[in-house]
Amino acid sequence: MPTLGVNVDHVATIRQARRTVEPDPIAAAILAELAGADGITVHLREDRRHIQDRDVRILRETVRTHLNLEMAATEVMVAIALAVRPDYVTLVPEKREEVTTEGGLDVLGRLEAMTRVVESLQEARIPVSLFIDPESAQIEAASKTGAQLIELHTGRYAEATNDSKRALELESLSTACNMARQLGLHVNAGHGLTYWNVGPVARLSGMEELNIGHSIISRAVLVGLERAVREMKTAITL
Repeated sequence: MPTLGVNVDHVATIRQARRTVEPDPIAAAILAELAGADGITVHLREDRRHIQDRDVRILRETVRTHLNLEMAATEVMVAIALAVRPDYVTLVPEKREEVTTEGGLDVLGRLEAMTRVVESLQEARIPVSLFIDPESAQIEAASKTGAQLIELHTGRYAEATNDSKRALELESLSTACNMARQLGLHVNAGHGLTYWNVGPVARLSGMEELNIGHSIISRAVLVGLERAVREMKTAITL
């Protein structure tokens, strides 16, 4: 079964709504780890809408599992990653007007630029994952950059409106996972996964880690973070 990376961005979203000090995503990360999270994920956006630079620095000192830093492929963000040295970086597309990440990176269309970013991070021994749609052309391009990992965007699967569409999207994820593994890539997945739809993705052959945030934090508001994390771990293993 894949491991669980808990994204604590939305804890910071609540904090930033009042520009105050609580709730603290650092405390959330500690509780998530105590509840069995296998890793902590944060997205440091260019507009700093939720996670702040301070959060990333302190998380680097306190996370005891592994820290996955999601970020745009920019010079400024690369410099931050090189200074903080997370356990790995996930490069993601980013638009300021979007509510959440809307799709995967166009690695194929930016192959040269993406390769430079991947090389600069991995030369510093920071493994790089590329957040991409489950499409063969993007997987091949990801392999050409030299990245060690990919994260498959599960949005289309999560947003499928009926069983037949969901089955088609799951098959696309399965095919993408197999192809990536054949190319020597490690495979993670995330976006829109919930307690109710995570099981089939978790059972895909070769899937290594699932990064989940919104569903866990939403449930935590009602039942507490530790219980919410434990229940997601159970949902993954069913």
